Amino acid sequence: MSTSAAVRKAVIPVAGLGTRFLPMTKAMPKEMLPVVDKPAIQYVVEEAVGVGIDDILMITGRNKRALEDHFDRVPSLEATLEEKGDAKKLAAIQESSNLGDIHYVRQGDPKGLGHAVLCAERHVGNEPFAVLLGDDLIDERDPLLGEMIRVQQATGGSVVALMEVDPEQISSYGCADVTAVEGEGFVQVHGLVEKPDPADAPSNLAIIGRYVLHPAVFGVLHQTAPGRGGEIQLTDALQALARHDGEGGGVYGVVFRGRRYDTGDKLSYLKAVVQLACGREDFGGDLRSWLKDFVADGAEAPAAQL
Repeated sequence: MSTSAAVRKAVIPVAGLGTRFLPMTKAMPKEMLPVVDKPAIQYVVEEAVGVGIDDILMITGRNKRALEDHFDRVPSLEATLEEKGDAKKLAAIQESSNLGDIHYVRQGDPKGLGHAVLCAERHVGNEPFAVLLGDDLIDERDPLLGEMIRVQQATGGSVVALMEVDPEQISSYGCADVTAVEGEGFVQVHGLVEKPDPADAPSNLAIIGRYVLHPAVFGVLHQTAPGRGGEIQLTDALQALARHDGEGGGVYGVVFRGRRYDTGDKLSYLKAVVQLACGREDFGGDLRSWLKDFVADGAEAPAAQL
């Protein structure tokens, strides 16, 4: 196995339309949906910064201005809080604007994850980089991205995050065909299947939204024809890299067994909010106590319309 350079940059695709959250996302990016008291996207940026990556490129689209505003300074609000002596709230709003060096590039037409990654080519250049998808929030107590970077540096290839799921649920995910790497805590990926029938799935290892990619992926993506849904699929490019023996070839997987919060649809988003809120030191205990009483009372579902 070859070694690779340090990973200094992260790419976060945020150009999606968020149709599963309409009408909320008609005017607000889905990445700005609150998870307790921070937008979901801030958790993702904090994860990258937590492993030493402070050069972050967001691949945006129309109606995403709120993302840029959130990570920008608001001098008038800062001045107001400072005058009031509210140091706690002042520190909270300054935190998001001091996380790192954040850049923005528009994708234009949403042509798939592979196309979004291609939009980062000029910024990334010829060095390995991380890709973080905003639908997956990884608990800061369970390291994943740092381990993926270590594997990428050790192998010189590309690395995907994998998670074991119920075999009957694998049809909702991309699935990896893998073999163990002797003496190592990661696996080698030989193939990727998008949303297979459970009977045809090569494993129960699902791909989740974290990647550490060799820059060779850009050349492959340029040659990748539109696939499922008429979009340029990153999984198609990774399939080619898995079979490539030259520089940047080989795809490996880190199997994640920690805490992951899915915010990709309404129900899973609500579960993520409750789980993270219950873990808060300031009010988590009160919330857990209330939830126990709420469930014990057998509360009926309220009317759909208030």
